[in-house]
Amino acid sequence: MSDEEQSSPEETRDLAHADVGIVTAIPMELNPFIGQLEKRRSYTGGKFKFIGGTFEDKVKVVVVQQAVGFAKARTATQALIDAHTPDWVLSAGYSGALQPEMGVGDIVVGNSICDQHGHTIKIDMNMEPNPKTGLRVGRLLTADELVLKVDDKRKLGEEHQAIAVDLESLAVAQVCKESQTRFMAIRSLSDDMSEDLPKEILSLMGETGTMRLGAAVGAIWNRASSMKDMWHLREKGMHASRRLAAFLNMLLPKLVE
Repeated sequence: MSDEEQSSPEETRDLAHADVGIVTAIPMELNPFIGQLEKRRSYTGGKFKFIGGTFEDKVKVVVVQQAVGFAKARTATQALIDAHTPDWVLSAGYSGALQPEMGVGDIVVGNSICDQHGHTIKIDMNMEPNPKTGLRVGRLLTADELVLKVDDKRKLGEEHQAIAVDLESLAVAQVCKESQTRFMAIRSLSDDMSEDLPKEILSLMGETGTMRLGAAVGAIWNRASSMKDMWHLREKGMHASRRLAAFLNMLLPKLVE
């Protein structure tokens, strides 16, 4: 009997393989979901943090956190695919509304993704929107930078016929297309079109995607009302994260059926 014939299925299967890989920028975006994973473990690969575990004891999930930005998202997605060969890759995290009827915590599923330079990727998926439950399906815009002002969001929504904006989804989609990996963009709205975002948010993001204490103290010192703004932003972000976790809980078992 050959060595191959003597090997058990447990010995021959790829233990690093994941059913679903998720690319996210900021730890806060997926913390409620990650907290549910069983057999959870984390490691650092290159410049990225990977967190793996099982969902409902049947879906193997690996999350890579890459901090904010298009280039980092591309590199992290490729590292995820190389290391864990996932059957599906999701770009998951926060997004901003580009349509006035949308609210914080709405879930956006992209059926196409574009950028501000004429690039577009269509996504072959079949999911019906349900505005009553906050499920939106439509085009996502991957912008060059954070969009803070309501007027700018309105212009971008009209120009690109998009319903929400983020900073990474097109980068993840491009790598998945190149590697022929199945892909979805799942975003939760952390800000709507009722008010501008505080300008201090631009200085608060560190290289790891975490809030920098020194920058936060500086923001409060320079504008006392920014403390209230940041707390309000955090509350909306936590609500968006919980909504995203609930949607992923429903989606992941269906992806592996």
